[in-house]
Formats: sequence, C-alpha cells, structure tokens
Amino acid sequence: MSQNEQWTSKLGFILASAGSAIGIGAIWKLPYVAGTSGGGAFFLLFILFTAIIGLPLLLAEFVLGRHTQKEAIRAYDAVAPGSLWKGIGYLGVITCFILLSFYSVVGGWILQYIFASVTGQLNGVSDYGSLFNSTIANPTSAVISQFVFLLLTIVVVARGIQNGIEKANKILMPALFVLFIIIIIIRSLTLDGAMEGVSFFLYPDFSKLTSQTVLFAMGQAFFSLSVGVSVMVTYSSYLSKQQNLPKSAISISALNILISLLAGLAIFPAVFSMGVKPTEGPGLLFIVLPSIFEQLPFGIVFQTFFLALFLFATLTSAFSMLEIIVASLAKGEQHKRIKLSWISGLLIFVVGIPSALSYGLLSDVSIFGKSIFDAFDFLVSNILMPLGALLIAIFVPWKMKKDVLIEEFKHGSTNVKRWFSLWLLAIRYIAPVLIIIVFINMLGFI
Repeated sequence: MSQNEQWTSKLGFILASAGSAIGIGAIWKLPYVAGTSGGGAFFLLFILFTAIIGLPLLLAEFVLGRHTQKEAIRAYDAVAPGSLWKGIGYLGVITCFILLSFYSVVGGWILQYIFASVTGQLNGVSDYGSLFNSTIANPTSAVISQFVFLLLTIVVVARGIQNGIEKANKILMPALFVLFIIIIIIRSLTLDGAMEGVSFFLYPDFSKLTSQTVLFAMGQAFFSLSVGVSVMVTYSSYLSKQQNLPKSAISISALNILISLLAGLAIFPAVFSMGVKPTEGPGLLFIVLPSIFEQLPFGIVFQTFFLALFLFATLTSAFSMLEIIVASLAKGEQHKRIKLSWISGLLIFVVGIPSALSYGLLSDVSIFGKSIFDAFDFLVSNILMPLGALLIAIFVPWKMKKDVLIEEFKHGSTNVKRWFSLWLLAIRYIAPVLIIIVFINMLGFI
C-alpha cells in the first residue's frame, strides 16, 4: 500500500522539509562554533561541506522516498525485499524516537522562557545563569513544559500532511523569517559596535583554521540538514512525479544556509556590542542573550521575538520526527494516523521524562559519565545519525538500479545528465568517505 496523502504544493513540501532541517541546533550551534573556529572562514567551509555532503544525502533520501512512495522501513524493503537493508528504516525511526524524547525537553525550556518573558518574570533578573539552572532543575515545570511541547507536536501531526504539517509550516516558516528580519534590521544591526560582529562572522580569517575546525564544519553541515534518519524519505514519499528533486534539494539547502547566516547576523552584532563572547549550546540562548537583551531599549520585546523564533524552529523539526514514526506504524493506512500520533507522542513523553529530570531529581544518575540527557544526545548525534547517513549513502547509489535513479531525476527536472553525474559522484565516493571521517571524529578517535 502506497501513501494516499500528498503535499498540496511544491512550496508546501519545500517549507516542510526546510522546517524539518532547520532546528535549534542550526540556529544556536553554528554561531557558537563559528565564534570559536575562525568566524567567516568556518562559515565558508560550512557552505562547502553542505554542498558536497548534505545536499547529495538529502537528494538521495528524496529519490528513494518518491520512487517507492513509501515511508522509512517499507521504502528500503521495496528496493531490496526481504533483506537486512530495511534495518536502515528501523534505525531512522528509533533515532527519531530517542531524539524527540530529549529534543522536546529543550522545547519545553523555550516554552517556559516565553511564558516568563510575556509575564514579565525576566524583567530585572540579575543572574540568568542561576535562573536557567533553577528552571531546568525544577521537576514539575520541566516535565509539564515538555508535555505541552509534545502536545503541540501531536496535534499538528495527527491532522495529517496537508491539514497539519503543511499548514503549520506555511505559517511558522515565514514567521521565522519575519522574526529574524525584525531582530536583525530593527535591533541587532543598529547597535553600537554591531559591524564588528558582522565583520567577524562574514570576514574569513583563515589563520584560525585548524584540522579540528574543518571537522567541526563537516559535522555542522552534516547535521544541519537532518539527513541520516530517513525523515526526508518519508516526506518525499508524499511527492508527485512533477516535483523537480534536484531543485528542491538545492532550495532546502540554500534556505538552511540562509537561516544560519541570519542567525549569525542576529546574534554576533548583539554579542559583540555588549562585549560578550559566544557561549556554547543552552548558555547562548538561555543565559547570554537574555542578559544582552535586558540592557537594550525594548529588550524584553525582542527577547520574546527571539524565543518565539527558536520555538518555531524547534516545532517544525519535531513535526518531522514524529511523522516518520507515525507513518511507519500506519503503513499507508491514514485512518490510523490520529490514534498512532497520540500513542507515539505519549510514549515519547514517558521515555523523555528521565531526560527532563536529568538536571534535577536525576542529576546524580550518569551513563558513562554523562547525564541522561547528554547520554541520549551523544548516542543520537555521534553514533546513530552518522551511521544512518553512511548506510543511506551506500544503499541508494549501489542498491537502487541506475536507470531508476536517472528516471527519478528526469521527472520535473532539466539538465538531467549534468546533475545526475555530479550527484552520483558525490554520493558514491565523496560523501561516504567524509561521513566516515565525521563519524570517527564524533566518537573521539581523532
């Protein structure tokens, strides 16, 4: 049984796919890594590796999904029936399940901060570090906010592709861009010393490049498009044959680069203007930026905008994670969607509770020296996602027939021969080698 739902428009598919790829990691992690790894030089490497790793993998998932018209698991089985290759689909579903269990915790933190900002609780805070620590350590608020975030995700996914995910992304993605533009044009670039931050982010300083910086850029390009978990296999299974796959993949990659650029232009001017250094991960979003906005005219308004921006990016990624799980369980039977959305979402919530409590009640519990939250993060980011991407880079170009791959490129495409030859070279030979290097680096062997 094939999928019986489809995207209503090319724009709907592109916005949904871009929403899946553009998560909070792409917005807050890239500025931090760029800030410690050469600024503009790192950003140029990020663009380069997005083109030679992320884009070919994204296109590979598109080709597999649209050709089979089936979600992850059944898509691989359709190409190689009865083989172990369908394990790639199972790997993607399991990865998304674990990922959403702790990703929703961060979404809950953002909801808490938005509530605190709107109700004025962030006004006059003297120590944002202590505020953040107390927020994530509070077991009641951590679990409730995680549940509310997942509730929003479940409601959208339960409504289906057209009425749920596509409609939500058509609202949230443009809103994300509008909020970025407001923050950048009206606030960040008008600050004293803002151009110093812009120059740092966009002017390449190749003297600061190291082998580790190059590896960081490869890893960032790899993870920023959410490839390797077969989400895009599922999304592209809802595509018609008229969609231009290479053009769609390029558009989504370009949107991801644009968002990363906007994130840098929104964050670096404010950071440099206040003489603050970029801080890694949650610290940048929940500690450094609030303290900066606190010192600015109408700062609380722009802080609320920024938090809303992060919430939109988090939700659009969460939709895709839950969708791959629901679609794999439904197996094309859309009448099961509502029930499976609620069952899957609630199971993810239960599994995610230890992550929500890992900085409070379960702070003394460690797995290989890491908190529960960090252990899940390490498992997904350093093992499961690179492994999935490597297997996809092997499966699509080597297990699918070449004439089938060419046929998928022909539908809705022009210059097929040129695009196909470049893609096949990248996905067969270049991407696997670079993924292995990233994989080894992520495991700490380099």
